Amino acid sequence: MAELPMTPTPPESPPGPGVVVLGRFQPFHRGHAALMESAEAWRSEHAPEMPLIVGLGSSNREESMQNPWSSEERSAMIESWLSETGISAEIAPIPDIDDPPNWVSHAEKYHGEAGLLFTSDVQTAKLYESSGWQVVFGELEHREGFEGWRVRATAQMMSTVDDRQAVMGVLSTTVPDVVVSYLADNGLLRRLAFLGEGGEPVG
Repeated sequence: MAELPMTPTPPESPPGPGVVVLGRFQPFHRGHAALMESAEAWRSEHAPEMPLIVGLGSSNREESMQNPWSSEERSAMIESWLSETGISAEIAPIPDIDDPPNWVSHAEKYHGEAGLLFTSDVQTAKLYESSGWQVVFGELEHREGFEGWRVRATAQMMSTVDDRQAVMGVLSTTVPDVVVSYLADNGLLRRLAFLGEGGEPVG
């Protein structure tokens, strides 16, 4: 297997300690939005001095049905949602390394050290706790409906539909309206028609 490129390289000055939310956001869906809102509510109440930091994973993966959108495109999705909600957050793209035991020390170079992780994923929580991080676990409602592979499979089915209203009606049940608009306005759904079969059970 070819070695993954480390793109982007770590910033010279990573963010200071913050409340970190991790995800691949392929695409940014309503489950992510709910987690982000919960993280911001927790931060505002318990750690207002810390920024909210979004760790954007898989920044170095080749385009595929599992990873159809680039880190720049996913950042734009998140930024459009943040702008609409008024939530302020820093976005930190993080390349994959396929090495779970060393993930936290790797990710810290991008999202900063000694912060707090807000997550709904048990395995990620364990990794960060074992590295000395404080972890707050946020429960997600309707988790099955918001699984990334299901959202991508639905988006793939709509990828050749030219009726914008129909696309909005179907995708808006699982993806924030502002993100669906971004995808539709920039032709970012059409590529899914050429990326093979969907349905892989990956978040």
